[in-house]
Amino acid sequence: MTSIDHVARSIGVSTATVSRALRGLPGVSADTRMKVLAAAEALGYVPSSSASGLASGRTMAMGVLLPLIERWYFSAVLEGVDRQLRAAGYDLVVFSLGGTGVNRERVFHRSILRKRIDALLVMCMELTDDELQSLHALESPTIVVGGSVRGVRHVGIDDDAAARDAVEHLISLGHTDIAHLRGGGSYGIEFEVPRIREEAYLGAMAAHGLVVRPEWSLFGDFRFKQGKEAALALLQDPADRPTAVFCSSDEMAFGVITAAAELGISIPDQLSVVGIDDHEFAEPMNLTTIRQRPEEQGAYATDLLLAELEGAPPLAVPTPRPHELIIRNSTAPPRGHARGR
Repeated sequence: MTSIDHVARSIGVSTATVSRALRGLPGVSADTRMKVLAAAEALGYVPSSSASGLASGRTMAMGVLLPLIERWYFSAVLEGVDRQLRAAGYDLVVFSLGGTGVNRERVFHRSILRKRIDALLVMCMELTDDELQSLHALESPTIVVGGSVRGVRHVGIDDDAAARDAVEHLISLGHTDIAHLRGGGSYGIEFEVPRIREEAYLGAMAAHGLVVRPEWSLFGDFRFKQGKEAALALLQDPADRPTAVFCSSDEMAFGVITAAAELGISIPDQLSVVGIDDHEFAEPMNLTTIRQRPEEQGAYATDLLLAELEGAPPLAVPTPRPHELIIRNSTAPPRGHARGR
C-alpha cells in the first residue's frame, strides 16, 4: 500500500510538506502543492483519517444531524455534504432521529457527545434550550441547512421570497382564488420553513387585496399521500373550488396533480398548481415550481465548516442560496374571470 513516505520520496520533499499540501494548509508553495497532488494521484495514495487526526488534533470526521434520511431534501443535502467531505479526506457520521422525536435525548445527550467529531451540520430542526447547550458544549463549528434555527447560523434559500415568487406567479396569471397546502410539525419535529412559507402566502395575498379562505389552507405534511388526501377534500365540490393551489413543497404538488386527475380536473385548464423544490420528478410531472438546489446547499455549508477548521474566520451570516421560478405546464391563466371572494 502506498504511504505518505512514498509520495514524499518520489518528489524529494518531507512528509510534513506532503501532509500540509494534501490538507490545504498554508506554508506550501503553489508549485509544490501541485507536485504533491500529482504524485499522490499517480501513486494512488489515499490520506489516512487517523494519521491526519494525530497530526492535526482532529478526528477527520464531520457529523450530520437530521430528522430522517428517506426524504428527498435531506438525502440530496447529504449528497452534497458527502461529496465535499470525501474530497477533503473526512468521514461522514450521520445522526438520524429516525422520523420521530423519541430519539432526541439519546442523540443529543449521548450519541453526539460521545462520538468525537470536528464539526456538526444540522438539518431543518427547531432545537430546545438543552439541545442548543449540548451543541455548544461540543466547541466545534456548527451550522444549520434548510431553515433558520434559533441560536445557530444557517444555510438555505430565502423561503419568504421563494414562496412569494410562487404566489405572485399565480396572481400574475390572473388567479384570485388561490388555496395553500402547507407542511411541518410532523413527528414532533418543528422547524421554521413551513411557518415562513405560510406567512409569505398570506402576505402576498394581502398585498393584492385577495381574500384567504381558512378552509382553503390545508395541511399536507410535505408528502405526496397527505397532499393528495388534502387535495381530494379541497377539490371535491365543482361549484366551490380554487382556480390555483400553491403547495409549500413539490411532493404535495404531485399529490394535488394526482387528485385532480382522479376527479377529472384538467391541469392547467381548470386548475393551476405550483410548488417549491424542483424535485427530481418535477420535470416529468410538468410542474411549475421554485427551484432550489439542496445538494449545493449541503456542499456550501460543508465548505464553510471545512474552511473554519483550517483557520478561516466563521461566517456569521452565510449568503442565502439562489432560487428561481421554473415555469412548466401546470400553471396557466384561469378560465374566464375568477370570482373574488
